[in-house]
Amino acid sequence: MKLRVTVPWHWVPNNSETNQFSETFTMSDEDKISASEMRDEPTAKEYHPLLDALDMRMGYSNNILIRMLIIGILLAGILFWKFDLITEIYFRHQIEEVGPLINGGIVVLFVIGILKLVVTYLRYAGEEAALSRFIKNVRNDAMDPIKRVPTNSIISRRYLLMQGMHEQRALINHSALASMLLANESTRTSMAKFINNILILAGVFGTIVSLSIALLGASNLLDATAGTGGMSQVLSGMSTALSTTITAIICYLYFGYFYIKLGDVQTHVINNVEQLTAALLVPKFSVQTDTVMQDVATLARKMQKLVSTLEEAQ
Repeated sequence: MKLRVTVPWHWVPNNSETNQFSETFTMSDEDKISASEMRDEPTAKEYHPLLDALDMRMGYSNNILIRMLIIGILLAGILFWKFDLITEIYFRHQIEEVGPLINGGIVVLFVIGILKLVVTYLRYAGEEAALSRFIKNVRNDAMDPIKRVPTNSIISRRYLLMQGMHEQRALINHSALASMLLANESTRTSMAKFINNILILAGVFGTIVSLSIALLGASNLLDATAGTGGMSQVLSGMSTALSTTITAIICYLYFGYFYIKLGDVQTHVINNVEQLTAALLVPKFSVQTDTVMQDVATLARKMQKLVSTLEEAQ
């Protein structure tokens, strides 16, 4: 099969007048140079081995959210099953308002922390979806790898940042970019970290306050005029101390586990971003001495092949 190609040649003479002529020749299919071979950027076929070699596990955040939901339902079922016992411990025989107040404060802290964890998990689930879209665009050899990728996602901001630095001929330091990303993401878990540290201390605080109330009741019990009121105060204080400790421990165990898993999710997402950066973006945008020499050698080979093809076709 013969393919007829018209190649334009342009030059500008000294009198600034532009002339153009074309030369027509034939070229066989086996001598043709594809457009992908003449591009500097790797094609999707060249990207595929790199993507297959990366350890990219998606959906990790959603799995943790499902696990959180299942364990939460199990705990709610246990609380409903032992509702009479819980009522006996937390609400009956309470002559002071300190117990419900401290337990309520612990539960409020726990709920705020859980909501913060859920919001952060959902955000990282969105980041994983953005990474999946970016990888799909690369596999499809899309002209714009961040097409339909949210602009506020990590991978989109990383791509635009490296593209801008490349256009400004700035040196790209991957280590510095990774450090900045890690520092930025660590600030998103400060609230959850504070609640994780304060939950167990809230239980200790409730225990200390309740024991103080119990000691006050014991002091009144020693007074002959106190009657049986001092004993009731001692029992109420001891019960409050135990209830606040139980509440803090249960909340801390549940919240602490998923706080640790949040760190795993954060590390997982950042690791995926850095893998894609090292495997795809750095070779695309980074300009160094070694890469320049390699690009020059590749260009020389392509030009030599093109010249040989033109000579054979002519």
